[in-house]
Amino acid sequence: MELINKQKFNCIVLDLGLKDISGFEILSFIRSSGLVTIPVVVYTGKDLNEEERLELMRYSESVIIKSVRSPERLLEETALFLHRVVSELPRIMQREIKMVRENNYSLKNKNVLLVDDDMRNVFALSSVLEKNGIEVIVGKNGKDAIQKLEAAANVDLILMDIMMPEMDGYEAISIIRKKPKFKHLPIIALTAKAMKGDRNKCIEAGANDYLSKPVEVDKLMSLLRVWLHD
Repeated sequence: MELINKQKFNCIVLDLGLKDISGFEILSFIRSSGLVTIPVVVYTGKDLNEEERLELMRYSESVIIKSVRSPERLLEETALFLHRVVSELPRIMQREIKMVRENNYSLKNKNVLLVDDDMRNVFALSSVLEKNGIEVIVGKNGKDAIQKLEAAANVDLILMDIMMPEMDGYEAISIIRKKPKFKHLPIIALTAKAMKGDRNKCIEAGANDYLSKPVEVDKLMSLLRVWLHD
């Protein structure tokens, strides 16, 4: 907290298990200080309950749970938030990120439900996902997404567009979250409107994360690796 008061930072990587005060208090301090533009990556080994997860997603840009492969994911996430070009990073870091991206061990043979009423978006995103070994199920709107989800043998993650006819993404996510078997299914919300408050609205509806359109492929792949890690 003293350092944050003294100097400017472009990104903060925060553990929740600090010895003196909790990471939640640090987050609250950052936001109450008016430093809302600083991206915060929460890097934690704590087993989060639903209330803690929602609180974290309101305050921070990303939550990375510590695991065997989390240092590489942390490096990639932080580089993305800092808009760093990978080629400008030290060589050892370039190798680590390259290894994560090339192996994509956490993505192969995963099933993703892609929900979007714009077939151009469906085609573009499906192509990216399939190139990385992901099986894609397509839903054309919220109602169709729920039907496809119920009918599918297995879905590992949902990419949910927000602005759709018949049933929008907010309502679809809320309905999905009310079903016990889908309570912990990762959902990434996609919206063309990068308006203030949209992210919080998506998280409150039950989404795990948020991406604005047009979707940045590197950011999408990074989030998929985070939420689909074994």
